[in-house]
Amino acid sequence: MYIVKRFITMLLTIWVIASLTFLIMKIIPGDPFASDADVLPEEVVENMRAKYNLDEPVPVQYILYLKNLVMLDLGPSIKSETRTVNDIIMSGFSASATLGMQAIIVALVFGLLLGIIAALNHNRFLDNASMIFAIIGISVPSFILSPLLINFFAVKWGLLPVASWGSWQHSVLPTLALATTPLAVIARYMRSSMLEVMNQNYIKTADAKGLSTVKIVLNHGVRNAILPVVSFIGPLFVSLITGTFVIEKIFAIPGIGKYFVDSIFNRDYPVIMGTTVFFSTILVVTLFLIDISYRFIDPRIKLTSEGD
Repeated sequence: MYIVKRFITMLLTIWVIASLTFLIMKIIPGDPFASDADVLPEEVVENMRAKYNLDEPVPVQYILYLKNLVMLDLGPSIKSETRTVNDIIMSGFSASATLGMQAIIVALVFGLLLGIIAALNHNRFLDNASMIFAIIGISVPSFILSPLLINFFAVKWGLLPVASWGSWQHSVLPTLALATTPLAVIARYMRSSMLEVMNQNYIKTADAKGLSTVKIVLNHGVRNAILPVVSFIGPLFVSLITGTFVIEKIFAIPGIGKYFVDSIFNRDYPVIMGTTVFFSTILVVTLFLIDISYRFIDPRIKLTSEGD
């Protein structure tokens, strides 16, 4: 019952986001063809507006918009007459998703490892060094770190290529630039959580029974300490994928960020609304899956609501 309720809530959330996105686009003054009114005949502009249903009353536009969303049809792009919004998202999302997933893997693996090492060496050199790295990682934004990585690894040392996309070598620098901040955040989360867990009585009992440190850390410490990190994965997943916009611009990656930025400047409403709803749906669905995954990570958590 809890899963059904969460699923319905997820659908309602997506509907609210889609409705708000549509409303915001309608509140913005003007329309995509405002700049063409001075150079094209009025009849041509009216025909163009009719093609995209912009001549219809707002309630009719809203109903057509929701109907297309249900059919998974995000409509045609206004500025790219030969491509639909679905085509634009799919063509650009591959690069963005690849970069985002690589950054997530790097951030999770090294962030968890760094946090565990720091917690097990509390107030020692490794702990202090790890937290200094975490502070630097959080403080330096990706758009500042990216030029530094390019300068050293590409320009001065010539180790990795930039300004293109194809082989795995092209993704190393943007992945590092994108993963550094979430890696640092995860390390701090995991350190704090591990310190709290390792001081619990059941950890002391396991130690008294003679279990090895490795078994205590892996079987009892990490499994319980990782729950706060899991709750962070949902927003992290979407922020890394959507956060590739700036990175894609710096490293000239042909991802969806390029199309999204261009659509804002071109007032391409279908692309703006389509990408916004697309990324919002990813976030909402991911949070839904994470809620369910709690039960598998910690069997003590029951997937029931208070009324069940």
